[in-house]
Formats: sequence, structure tokens, C-alpha cells
Amino acid sequence: MKFGIIRERKNPPDRRVVLSPEACQKVLSNHSKAQIIVEPSPIRAFDDASYRHLGIPVEDAMETCDVLLGVKEVPIDALIPDKKYFFFSHTIKKQPYNRDLLRAILKKNIELYDHEVITNSKEVRLVAFGRYAGIVGAYNGFRAYGLKFDVFKLPKANALPDQKALIRELKKIKKQLPNIKILLTGRGRVGNGSREMLDGMGLRRVNVAEYLEENFNEPVYCQIDAGEYNKRKDGVRGNKTNFFAHPEEYKSDFFRFAEVTDFYIAGHFYGQGAPYLYTREDAKHPDFKIKVVADISCDIDGPVASTIRASTIADPIYGYDPKTEKEVNFKNKSAIAVMAVDNLPCELPRDASIGFGEAFLKYVIPAFFDGDADGILQRARMTKNRKLTPRYAYLQAFVDEIPS
Repeated sequence: MKFGIIRERKNPPDRRVVLSPEACQKVLSNHSKAQIIVEPSPIRAFDDASYRHLGIPVEDAMETCDVLLGVKEVPIDALIPDKKYFFFSHTIKKQPYNRDLLRAILKKNIELYDHEVITNSKEVRLVAFGRYAGIVGAYNGFRAYGLKFDVFKLPKANALPDQKALIRELKKIKKQLPNIKILLTGRGRVGNGSREMLDGMGLRRVNVAEYLEENFNEPVYCQIDAGEYNKRKDGVRGNKTNFFAHPEEYKSDFFRFAEVTDFYIAGHFYGQGAPYLYTREDAKHPDFKIKVVADISCDIDGPVASTIRASTIADPIYGYDPKTEKEVNFKNKSAIAVMAVDNLPCELPRDASIGFGEAFLKYVIPAFFDGDADGILQRARMTKNRKLTPRYAYLQAFVDEIPS
């Protein structure tokens, strides 16, 4: 089985890679029938020489490979027919901007395996960049806070080499933080990635009751999940499992946190039918206190009402005026400063690639050599023989739809 590490061609450029040089070496050590070729790239976080140094061939020979591994969508004109591809296709939610990509994949007889649907038998995702989104998002949120209130200046995350460097910078500014309350939503990969940063810089964590009721002589944070910022409409005690199964039966209980929070880090998962955390009307309320939002989840016009658009790595912060519901300068006194970069792991490409590759090496590569014993490949395979597989047949109408 010959694997090809393809060059990322989407703009803006993405420096991440599925397998680092060390990960490639492990694949070859663990699987005697595996071969790997790396396509040359001028932007990859690990340069061509680092692969060659470990004996991994770097060649323009992707057409000789059986399986091609990438991160972001492959441009249609770069797709090689009759190959197996792994990348984030961003089609499973019927994203209209990638309809033509999915059509081309079918036409070119490509077997598409989407990273987003690589799951175990319980439908839990096995490979993801979420932890690194949380890490960078929390850092960027502190950077936004410092810039809004002119209390400190942090370098951009993509100017630093790794997570350890980010934490070192946050430790430097800890004493410059006022006695603010920081709220973090989510306990998955994203939320816990952010928590690594808060703990790493030495912030004190408090429980919900302390956070809501007490004042502190230092900055503190509280991490909450769906069961704490939502409540059942009928007043019956709910829980996280019930919420995810029946989100329409719940309403937001977030405002009690908004009344005491200065800086909010949104690292939660938002499902269809779930209530908004706070609405535009909530943000107008005189008791609404939040002034800085790091929206890592970045659902536009969604559960975090101040997120009216995604921002970019080049220009990561904008302001939202609750009264006018319009974008303004984030330094305006009335503005909520919003950091809503939607490709955060790109700012930490080496760490993100290493972590992603470790999971890919553990869960996906063995499936090619054990007959897919755990069904990993079967669940992630979206197309085969110019057709959608049964699991993804729901996309057929999307593929067939004629744009109006």
C-alpha cells in the first residue's frame, strides 16, 4: 500500500500535514507493506529536507500512490482520478460552496474518506484538530483582551513556534490582568484545549457557585458544559445526555453567567435545534457584562449573537455594537471585541500536525492492513465507484440540485 502526502493547494495557504516525518517513519516501521511518498511543498510546516533526512522520498509522483492524504479541500483541477483521498471535504452538511467538488469527486471515480467522519463504532470522532483550535483560540482571546483595553500586547500565535511558547507569553501577562472573570464553555477537545492554556498560565479555576456568587482578588475562570448553561423548559432537572438527544426541550440558562463574565471563551459544540446561548436582545440588556469573546466554535449568526462573521488570522478581531447590531471598531467603549478565526489550528501547524498524525497513525493506518476490522474505513468512505455510499446517500439530492 503506497501512501502519498499531498501538497496543500487551497488558499489561504495551510501549513498543516496529516503525517509528520516522524509519523511517516513510524508507519513504515509498523507496517512492512507500507510505502510513503511526499509531494514537494514550499509551505508545509515540515520542510522537504526533514522528510528526506529520515529516508522518506520527496517526489512529484502522486499518480503512483494508492491513497492520497491531505488536510484541506483539494482543488478540482488537482484531483487525480481513480484514487483514494483523505481530506476535510466540508460537504457532509451540504455546504453549497463545495457542491461542485463533490460532483467532481464522483465524476473522477475517487474514493473520498472525510477526516470529519472517521469514527469508532459509537460514532465518536477519532482524528481532529479541535484541541489545537482550543489552544490557539484561548491565547488569541487574551491577545484580544489586551488590545481592547490597552493593558498588554501579545505577539500573534502564528509568530510563535509551539504551545509551550504560547503559555510562556501568557504567563508574562498574568500579573497585568485585572480581577476579571473568564467563562469557558465546552468540555470536549476544543474546550479542554483552552483549559490547558488557562491552567498552563496558572489561572485559578472556580466552580459554578463560586463564579456566580463571589468576588475575587485575582483573575479566575470557570468551565461549564451544556447542562449548566441550558435548562429544561418544563422545569424538570435535565442532563447533558438528555440535552443532546432532545435539544428542542431546553432553553438557555446562560444569562446568569453573562451578568458576571468579563471575557468569554466559546469552545462548545452547537447542535441543530439547540437554544442560543445569548441572543442579540440579551446583549442589549444593561446587565450583560461580557466585553471580549473568543468564539472558537464560530457559528455565524448562531448561538453566540455577537459573532456576525468569521475573522481571519491576518485580521482576527472585530467589534460588535449590541445597540446597533453592527460591526464597529473593537476598541469602542460600547463594543464587544470578537475573535472568531475559523481556522485556528493553522496558527500552530507543527503541534497540530503532530497531534493529528498520532491519532491517524493509531486509528486509521492499521485499518488498511487488518481488513478494516473495526469498520473505520467503511464509516468514513463517502464515495465509491462514482456513487455515494449508503451512509452518505442523503447527499444525493444535494449533488443533483441545479443552482437557481
